[in-house]
Amino acid sequence: MAYLPIEDYGIIGNMRTAALVGLNGSIDWLCLPHFDSPSVFAAILDDEKGGRFEITVVGTDLPPKQLYWPDTNVLVTRFYATGGVAEILDFMPAGLPPESPWHHQLIRRVRVTQGSMEFQVRCHPAFNYARTSHQTRVTKRGASFHSPDLSLGLATDIPLTPDDRGVRAVFPLQEGQSAVFVLGPIEADESCRSRPSSGEADELFEHTVKYWRRWLSRCTYTGRWREMVHRSALCLKLLTFEPTGAIVAAPTCSLPESPGGVRNWDYRYTWMRDAAFTVYGFLKIGFTEEADRFLKWLGERAKEVEADGTLQIVYGIDGRHDLTEQTLDHLEGYRGAKPVRIGNGAYNQLQLDIYGELLDAVYLYNKHVMPIGYDAWSRIRRRLDWLCDNWQQPDEGIWETRGGRRQFVYSKLMCWVAMDRGLRLADKRSFPADRARWLRVRDQIYEEIMQRGWNAERRAFVQHYDSDSLDASNLIMPLVFFLSPNDPRMLDTLAAITRSPKSGGLVSDGLVYRYDSETGEDGLHGKEGTFNMCTFWLVEALARAGRVDRAKSNEARLLFERMLGYANHVGLYSEEIGNGGEALGNFPQAFTHLSLISAAFNLDRTLGKKN
Repeated sequence: MAYLPIEDYGIIGNMRTAALVGLNGSIDWLCLPHFDSPSVFAAILDDEKGGRFEITVVGTDLPPKQLYWPDTNVLVTRFYATGGVAEILDFMPAGLPPESPWHHQLIRRVRVTQGSMEFQVRCHPAFNYARTSHQTRVTKRGASFHSPDLSLGLATDIPLTPDDRGVRAVFPLQEGQSAVFVLGPIEADESCRSRPSSGEADELFEHTVKYWRRWLSRCTYTGRWREMVHRSALCLKLLTFEPTGAIVAAPTCSLPESPGGVRNWDYRYTWMRDAAFTVYGFLKIGFTEEADRFLKWLGERAKEVEADGTLQIVYGIDGRHDLTEQTLDHLEGYRGAKPVRIGNGAYNQLQLDIYGELLDAVYLYNKHVMPIGYDAWSRIRRRLDWLCDNWQQPDEGIWETRGGRRQFVYSKLMCWVAMDRGLRLADKRSFPADRARWLRVRDQIYEEIMQRGWNAERRAFVQHYDSDSLDASNLIMPLVFFLSPNDPRMLDTLAAITRSPKSGGLVSDGLVYRYDSETGEDGLHGKEGTFNMCTFWLVEALARAGRVDRAKSNEARLLFERMLGYANHVGLYSEEIGNGGEALGNFPQAFTHLSLISAAFNLDRTLGKKN
């Protein structure tokens, strides 16, 4: 089989792990039991060796379709042939009672709705990123696959035939007939469990549909583009790790940011940076419980200060600190993009911006969810006192560059945010604090950004001091209330960024590059695509400026609605968009969907105002 385009996948999950299901009916990515566990299916990273769980129709060249059951994360893949129509329902049960035997299972239900069809099944697990061999055992109830560290059972009443990689089968179904396949972990000495009866399979489907619809009913967003906001919310919920409240940046690793390139990273972890954006996104549309759980996870990490007084920028979803980066040289990578990386070497970088994002999240939590306690304040106060001594250090910045530390303007901006939100919290709650020092440092940061972060020749804020390079992260300035959206310097920066790359800007047909990657300053080779999150940041910056300038709000709406057209067939976004409109980078990406929600909320509010 050839590699599918990244955008040709939907996602299913159970808030512990997630699977990518292709338009061709093949599950090409699944890690068990958790998001950051070793993969069981990884055909998306190596078509030959990676492993897959494929169910497809034999003998049809008609294109399939894929959609979500309305208001749920239940995925429907529909096949068409001259002799009939068939569907695969893919889902992981959610919201089950503790005693249910169907926890942590993946259910695939095949059904012919018209005529008759013949299907082919191949279940070829490749444990531990295709590094570990396994034994296959076939019984009347299905098959089991046993590796040294994990065993899986595939329960079905379809007769299976073992092959050198797992099992396969070919079977016909007539109109109204169905077949069920249930895949999940089993004990090392256990054989395949019984599959659910037809009635039980119906009940699991209906229960899962009700769970997702009940969860989504808590959404308070009623503005324009509601369907896309709902899909983004459902995607974000899937990327939540229920046992701890953490949220993965994406459920995949090493999908390339440029075709065949080396910018391939593991995103199956939780970044401190995502704090404010996650809390803001969830709170704005009514999901206070998710914001609360994520803030509690962050609070636990804030207690775990490193030896040098810093906080780590990224952690495992279980809170672990060590994310040592490795390369999997036996895998060819998506369409030859090597190296394939697991772990993330950025975990030991210095990125000062995380303190601003953390404090902004705490500020929002205190304002909209629940007042913070004294112990939490004591930790915050220590962080801010540390930041007063260290904000002038160079760092690796928001984009985790590997070209050495610099005085990044965005990092200084978020240090200002940290001091500002700390002062606001102290005054609002009458907490004890060294207000005089914090105020002095906050103002010092502000003045330095205006003097050294502003390039008078470019008429724009630049990427780092003593630079003339633009950076889309500076679009955040009005969003965090550092500058008015209509401040002349902000408008000039918007004008500079929105020029085409050929004219020195960062915007190509409405899509935003995060910076000019061809300069080599980031320490990496090759180009990258436009960054979806940055495009939504531009929309929001224009929308905020549009509150007093209708032309800006109209421009924001045009950009936003054009960007909606770059979602895939089921409303999902990867990290980047390539020159041909293809999805690039890990998929789906939480940050993109968070920024979509924020942009939709603020643009809708702007358009609702009467000038």
